[in-house]
Amino acid sequence: MPLSHSETHKSANIGWLRAAVLGANDGLISTSSLVVGVAAAQPDRASVVVAALAGLVAGALSMAAGEYVSVSSQSDTETADLAREKMELATQPEHELAELAGIYVSRGLSPELAKQVAVELTAHDALGAHARDELGIHDLTRARPVQAALSSAAAFAVGAGLPVLFVFVAPTAILTPLVFGSTIVALGGLGMLAAQLGGASLWRGAARVTFWGAIAMVSTALIGKLVGSPV
Repeated sequence: MPLSHSETHKSANIGWLRAAVLGANDGLISTSSLVVGVAAAQPDRASVVVAALAGLVAGALSMAAGEYVSVSSQSDTETADLAREKMELATQPEHELAELAGIYVSRGLSPELAKQVAVELTAHDALGAHARDELGIHDLTRARPVQAALSSAAAFAVGAGLPVLFVFVAPTAILTPLVFGSTIVALGGLGMLAAQLGGASLWRGAARVTFWGAIAMVSTALIGKLVGSPV
């Protein structure tokens, strides 16, 4: 008799990974860009500190609110679909059984085996079978608004923490190159981590996030220079 074994799949990370990576990237890029832009326009420490802290708080709350609203909409749709499916199972059980069997036939089972599988799964958990095989709703990918909101806010704050730290401890004269360089390095590491967790290419993951981070910081620095220059 073969020994049972457990398997770990990358898709198990998809729920929290998406929100965490998005939040950390946004926190690091947006706050670093804000610091670089304000430092280019008004290089006194007080102005940069206020901008950095405001960016961290506003960004974290914005990420949390955005994720909560977005994922809540997905959750509402899933709940509505499940409620409709539950009603159809109660009022049209034969039709739903035939529908489930048809799904299995389309996936390669013979009509006889598909009917048997549909009958047995319906007896075990009819709503669960239809949610998974008809609606594509799985436990691993179910919408969880609160989890997404908290993950995004926390990840944003962690990402924004690096440039905020340098604003407090780094000499003003080297603040801009220090924030720029450390952000590029951190983005590369974060991109590699996300790629590792998702099973993708490490270098590709690092390259795409560092490229856009550099573009964002250079753009805000140029804007800061232009706006801060006397006319």
